[in-house]
Amino acid sequence: MNTTEMLRILDSIARDRNIDRAVLIRDLELAMVSAAKKHFNTLDAEEFTCTLDPMTGGLTMTRHGAPLEMTPAAFGRIAAQTFKQVMIQKFRDDERTSIFEEFSKRVGEIAVGTAQRYEGGALVVTVDRAEAFMPRSEQIPGEQFNAGDRVRCLILDVRDVGNQIKIVLSRSHPDFIKRLFEVEVPEVAERIIEIKAMAREAGYRTKLAVSSMDNKVDAVGACVGVKGSRIKNIVDELNGEKIDIVRWNESSQVLIQNSLKPAEVAEISLCFELGRATVVVRDDQLSLAIGKRGQNVRLAARLTGWDIDILTPEEFTKGVETMYQTVQSVEGIDEKMADKLAALGMVSVFDIEEVGAEVLMSELEIDEAKAAEVVTTCSNKAKVVAEQQQKDKEEKERKAREDAATAAKLLAEGGTVGSEAGESAANAILGASTESTGDARAADILGQG
Repeated sequence: MNTTEMLRILDSIARDRNIDRAVLIRDLELAMVSAAKKHFNTLDAEEFTCTLDPMTGGLTMTRHGAPLEMTPAAFGRIAAQTFKQVMIQKFRDDERTSIFEEFSKRVGEIAVGTAQRYEGGALVVTVDRAEAFMPRSEQIPGEQFNAGDRVRCLILDVRDVGNQIKIVLSRSHPDFIKRLFEVEVPEVAERIIEIKAMAREAGYRTKLAVSSMDNKVDAVGACVGVKGSRIKNIVDELNGEKIDIVRWNESSQVLIQNSLKPAEVAEISLCFELGRATVVVRDDQLSLAIGKRGQNVRLAARLTGWDIDILTPEEFTKGVETMYQTVQSVEGIDEKMADKLAALGMVSVFDIEEVGAEVLMSELEIDEAKAAEVVTTCSNKAKVVAEQQQKDKEEKERKAREDAATAAKLLAEGGTVGSEAGESAANAILGASTESTGDARAADILGQG
């Protein structure tokens, strides 16, 4: 047996597979004991011992404590096959343990791998010497990789499942963007800038609230970089996903206002009992505040931890007036009490209905019967308001359909006779139709009519 070659192979395996050399030597000794037991057809685990000199590669075997003058080559084919199988299994187990320990320490870190193939929607990626997978739920919607593509991802989880190690990767997890900022923005990695809150809809838009620990460092400016250089690298990595960076503030009102940018906020009313913020924006800012398919307000709500309702000044005023009239219709409830409810952020009959009698008893210092009467009255009024809102919504949708049909007709007539007046009229109607549809959509999202 060439001991020098054997030691060289052990060193190579230890280096390539990241396995401790001493562990491999122990495995080889155990495999030799298994081969000896097979050769002598014994089940006694203590009958044989084997020691390998890590320096010279010399093997020393004993049987019942006495030296066994027998070389491995003399064991025969069956015992040699046993040795081989035991060695392969031991090496595989060691490699699994090594991979598990290595990647367990790297959970939450960014890794760069190579795409291999898709299996049932999951992307298989080779990361270093291990095969990992990215479930469909952890992929960015619409993103596709080809075999051999470079994949930058987050090591999300490592699991020891039976005879294999499952390494779960992600590109849609919010922490992936946090780690990208740590790579691109040194101030974030050095904890000079802290990402205080974050909300993400992978592939579409992300909002981050950042704060600086150093008054001399502008948190937002540092994250964006000179001419947007830093943020551009992150956006490019995410294939164009929009990233809004807002300034963190301990004041919920200021934070909500910042989180709804680029929309301009006119007024914010907070109801701590419901965890709800009623935000008033001008009509021309409504679509900006809500965002495409409600995305802007939805992410702002997740970022701030508040349930956010967006209203126009007209809708807000109407809701407050209805609340005032309804609660004051109950005997013993005056304008001063209604003012207190409004100051607490209860700006509609829906809010009064939701907070319940117990809160009213505490805040208005009224008895249980009176509080219950106020809640019942507001609840009844809320049903009426909801029905009216539904009718208004249906009417707007009907009008939008009619306007669209009229516009299509005028455009067709204009195209036939070359009438500029017909096209102008159609464009005017289409503009009104779009606005009406937008209002209806906003009403649907907000449930405010």
